[in-house]
Amino acid sequence: MSEARASWINGPVLRARPDGTFVLREAVRVGERGLLGEVMRLARDEIVVQVYEDTSGLRPGALVRGTGYPLSVHLGPGILGGIFDGLLRPIRGRQQVHAYIEPGLADAESGRFEFQPSVRPGDQGKPGGSLGTVGNGGALLQKVLVPPGMPGGEVLEVAAPAAYRDDEVICKLRDEAGKEHELTLGHRWPVRLPRPAAARLAVDEPMLTGQRILDGLFPVGRGGTASIPGGFGTGKTVLLETVAKWCNADIIVYVGCGERGNEMAGLLGEFSGLEDPRTGRKLLERTVMIANTSNMPVSAREASIYTGITVAEFYRDQGLHVALMADSTSRWAEALREVSGRLGELPSESGYPAYLSSRLADFYERAAKVKTLGGEVGSVTVMGAVSPPSGDFSEPVTNHTRRYVGCLWALDVQRAHARFYPAIHPLQSYSVAVQDLAPWWHSQGCTRWEELRRRFLTLLEEAARLERMARIIGKDAMPKGQRLVLLCAELVNEAYLRQSAYSPNDRYAPPGRQAVMMRLIGTFIDRAQDALDAGVPPERMASAEVFRSLLRMGEEIPDGDWDAFAKLDLEIAAVFRDLREQVAAEKEEVAGG
Repeated sequence: MSEARASWINGPVLRARPDGTFVLREAVRVGERGLLGEVMRLARDEIVVQVYEDTSGLRPGALVRGTGYPLSVHLGPGILGGIFDGLLRPIRGRQQVHAYIEPGLADAESGRFEFQPSVRPGDQGKPGGSLGTVGNGGALLQKVLVPPGMPGGEVLEVAAPAAYRDDEVICKLRDEAGKEHELTLGHRWPVRLPRPAAARLAVDEPMLTGQRILDGLFPVGRGGTASIPGGFGTGKTVLLETVAKWCNADIIVYVGCGERGNEMAGLLGEFSGLEDPRTGRKLLERTVMIANTSNMPVSAREASIYTGITVAEFYRDQGLHVALMADSTSRWAEALREVSGRLGELPSESGYPAYLSSRLADFYERAAKVKTLGGEVGSVTVMGAVSPPSGDFSEPVTNHTRRYVGCLWALDVQRAHARFYPAIHPLQSYSVAVQDLAPWWHSQGCTRWEELRRRFLTLLEEAARLERMARIIGKDAMPKGQRLVLLCAELVNEAYLRQSAYSPNDRYAPPGRQAVMMRLIGTFIDRAQDALDAGVPPERMASAEVFRSLLRMGEEIPDGDWDAFAKLDLEIAAVFRDLREQVAAEKEEVAGG
């Protein structure tokens, strides 16, 4: 084991004179308390170490001991349902609650888990393959995997069904070279190294969120990426909470990176009380919370993102679909900037290090839908919140992030102040997965999905231009066609894009409900255009009861009440027929008089 003596300390960065050979990115233990660190730079007679814990009390001469392996976390059944810091050390685990993380604490505490083997002596265990399942008291059974970096081999022994600690040996393998390996319920994995998979698969199904503006207009696929930029108070955290509760992911990994302590405490309290709509149990049972607040060591904030994506890949390799929420990557980038300054690196845009772009790319590229080494299909979908200063989307973190994500859900300050939820601006957002996900929507019966989506966005764009004109000349002075555009855009905004989180009927919209609502709005727009050509003024259409019914259908019509939607469809046809007849009768009366 290599050792070194600290010669210079500046916050989380120290320099040491080595006595032995260290490796770049090697994990080290520093001082008497065994503070966790990582080798960031090597020279002939000096190493530079980034320490992930508070370095108060360290002084020159402190011993730095190499571990011989890269910065890693222990992955096992005990992490599901727990709350951890950025290095996956328990804040609240299965056994106890920690007011503070003890310096030098290694891993999560080990509980006992019911193991059910799926292999027998003589079977072949391959890397990434399953040895059995464990339950941790929740509704989800987890798989015990052969670590991907370990060679496969013949199963020599396997433990009988019983409760075992995380660190107890439950299987022995012998590889082709005749070497024996002992396997436990969990294993270690380097956080900066992506876990291998047999193949990457095309993203061809959406990760449903239950939010119409996301699923219907800017969908993200399972295995895709999305960014949520927004200024202060626009609802980034609330939107991520909503997505976490309603999305069709098997596992939720939530990374609170550099957030305020009170905000994280409130979030943890709310998550603890949320009911999982899929199982009726606690949502926290299938959630992993990584809470790295702004008062925790800044270097650990930088590591928390990699810890979160490593945990997500661990569950992906079990054939599960995982949703990772990172809130926020701006705080992570600020940690990069601070540590980079202490390392003496030349700054780039806004003081951020020159490698900011490549680090963002490394993070988002780990999202994927894959065929696992065990032959199953799993995915990691990454959603990262961005907090641009003053809501400036041209700042470096937002600008670089847009290059690497497939969806942008841009939150708008004006919509948020108007209490429009979700406050996503439809003209600043985009999704590159539309063509890939269109066949899935067609299979759900929404054959006009692409057409209606494009029509809604075109209508909203035209309305935004006309609203500027209306503020100058007045709405009443505009031609009928332009007034109809504003009316239809209002319908799209209020009936489809706005969604009430307080309404039991409207807080979640499954794809079938979304498709019917899109079709009804599209029908109204089609018939409104025909009625305008027949001479019906837009004001009469707006005063019709069916228009108000369409505006309120999200909140008033329960999910699954297809008869109510069918009745509304018939009412649209009847109302426009009556309006055309009334206008025709008025024309005849004028001509006859």
